Amino acid sequence: MSDLHPDLTLEIKLLIIDALGLEDISAADIDSEQTLFGEGLGLDSVDALELGLAIQKRYGIKIDADAKDTRSHFTNVASLAAFVTAKQAA
Repeated sequence: MSDLHPDLTLEIKLLIIDALGLEDISAADIDSEQTLFGEGLGLDSVDALELGLAIQKRYGIKIDADAKDTRSHFTNVASLAAFVTAKQAA
């Protein structure tokens, strides 16, 4: 699957690296379809909170941590990019 928002996808990859202090990987090391948590990139629940805060601050959007679909938006970089795009358009 190709990136629908290549610039935004790259921005989110860089945001993940910066917000979570992942100095030993580059944006090129993160596949847009790679799972962010568990087996994929290996992020945990603390990383999820930090990433959520960073995304809210960077893009000026509100993320409802209790919404049932919020977890699915954080599946991978592609789903995060689609979520940010949808929130900005709303």
